[in-house]
Amino acid sequence: MPLLSLLGVGLVIVTLTVGLEFILLAASLLLLVLGVLVVLFKIWTLYKFPRPTKIALYVGGSLLPSELVSRVESQFQIRVEPTFTVIRLESREELLPARYPRFTMLRQALASVRVAFAGLRRRVPAVWLDTTGWAFPYPLASLLGCRVAAYVHYPTISSDMLARVAGREAAFNNDVGASTPATLAKVAYYGALAAAYSLCGLCAHTVMVNSSWTKRHISLLWLGHRDPFLVYPPCNTEALQELPLSRRLKRLYIVSVSQFRPEKQHALQLRAFARARRDAERLESDAGDAVLAARLELVGGCRNAEDAARIEELKALARELGLEGSVDFLVNLPFPELQALLGEAVVGLHTMRDEHFGIGIVEFMAAGVVPVVHDSGGPREDIVQPEGGGPGSGGATPTGFRCVTEEEYAAALTRVLGMQQLERLEVAAAARRRADRFSDARFAEAFMDAMAGCLPLRT
Repeated sequence: MPLLSLLGVGLVIVTLTVGLEFILLAASLLLLVLGVLVVLFKIWTLYKFPRPTKIALYVGGSLLPSELVSRVESQFQIRVEPTFTVIRLESREELLPARYPRFTMLRQALASVRVAFAGLRRRVPAVWLDTTGWAFPYPLASLLGCRVAAYVHYPTISSDMLARVAGREAAFNNDVGASTPATLAKVAYYGALAAAYSLCGLCAHTVMVNSSWTKRHISLLWLGHRDPFLVYPPCNTEALQELPLSRRLKRLYIVSVSQFRPEKQHALQLRAFARARRDAERLESDAGDAVLAARLELVGGCRNAEDAARIEELKALARELGLEGSVDFLVNLPFPELQALLGEAVVGLHTMRDEHFGIGIVEFMAAGVVPVVHDSGGPREDIVQPEGGGPGSGGATPTGFRCVTEEEYAAALTRVLGMQQLERLEVAAAARRRADRFSDARFAEAFMDAMAGCLPLRT
């Protein structure tokens, strides 16, 4: 999927009339690809409500509605009429984590309240719909008379995060202390934040989540919302589903599509591919030949100098692993070129742990590309499941492969690349059928059902 860095959008916040106003707070510069796409699709969906509405979109940059719509249409092939108002917020820079080297999450939480207050000073809506994941402004919006709705992509704090801190398990964004006192202090810090997050969540009138994984965490944390609406994000896959499943493969491509961020674990992809190639040299079979002939295409967005430096580090790792002739780095690839690449690919590789949903994985499946993904989060619980039933369903066709370790990824790559054409077509067809569950139409229906109870009745 093309990446949000191409849009140049910062903090996004929306509005909708006949006595009804609506605010949509879409994410800050931290927003992933999903964010602006879902935001604009929500605008398109909200216009379908029988009650006339008026939308104002708050953004951190200086884009006009027509410019924002044009960029999204160019990158995502989704058309939204630019009939909403744009209001610029200067304070969105306060949300950048780089501003807060210590107590980052706490200070970002406080900053989210300040940014929200700046928006509410400009306009107090009837409904405040948040998609940033920062629940801390909810009490403020509620006190000012807004009905608060939330569409949660990824919980700001999760039970998994608390467990990792308690177990002294370091993550890409968490330098867990090695000593017991430091660990206890960090557990107390995150525990207090989790308690505040839970209390703020109580101020939401309507809560929607984008995956079963997110639903489980929000159900545990937001005690007043044990059964939030499960609204899968819109995956506009019509064009990808037109790609033929049966292909004349000039070359076996493995495609990875994600921003070049630490949590995407691109190094794991390179190491797994290198291991698969080493193992293939010992195989006297068509599968071994297929692996050695395959090429890994790393497609991603470069947002800033840190991303650019990370790409150079990955290129150096590829050279160290002996992959320089078998790996390409395709930065900020336009959608038409990505679509053409998916039409030639065999494997879709995704290695992020606890991915909240995974639109890119759905796109792999819609295109007939067999996904090899991390066995966690949305990919495990919602997306890469046997078609015809849930995990363990007898007789169902697999739609992809789930892995955790480098060895498992290498084995899965070898498995898919070595498939006979008939078997690959069967798995690809099942994956495409599975992708139909996450269509634009299903999102619109579920989103309208969830929001109907939050929108005030006309008088």
